[in-house]
Amino acid sequence: MSPLRPMTEAEFAAWCDAIVPDYAAEKVRSGEWREHDALARSRESLDGLLPRGIETPDNHLFTIIAPDGDSVGMLWFAARERSGSRIAYVYNIAIDPRFRRQGHAERAFRALEREAGRLGLEGIGLHVFGHNRGARSLYEKLGFEATDITMFKPLDDADP
Repeated sequence: MSPLRPMTEAEFAAWCDAIVPDYAAEKVRSGEWREHDALARSRESLDGLLPRGIETPDNHLFTIIAPDGDSVGMLWFAARERSGSRIAYVYNIAIDPRFRRQGHAERAFRALEREAGRLGLEGIGLHVFGHNRGARSLYEKLGFEATDITMFKPLDDADP
């Protein structure tokens, strides 16, 4: 049994309610956005990427299912262009905290590889926040390689 099944409209609505504040918090934590407008920017970003919701063309939203049939998370990817090839670009994968570190994300990525191949896509891309060491470790274990690294160092006002 595949660990991925298409997300329902009800699951999509619940996911949207969760992803907007989660993404806003990640962007604030990474230093990219200020807290006062992060929620609005996050909502605008999601609406721009999924203007037709779950029916937005070339976007694939799945619920991640454990072997016992429980829903443990979600995965969203879109078919995108990268250097003349069509790839699966992972916008979000989330495992419910109660089910983390049990192999569900790895199983979901293995199923994603099969789904991307079925769709004729040539690779998988994603973004990971630098502070998310657990996700970075998982992606490296799965064979992902860094293709672009952005770094930042804040300046200390006391340092001349």
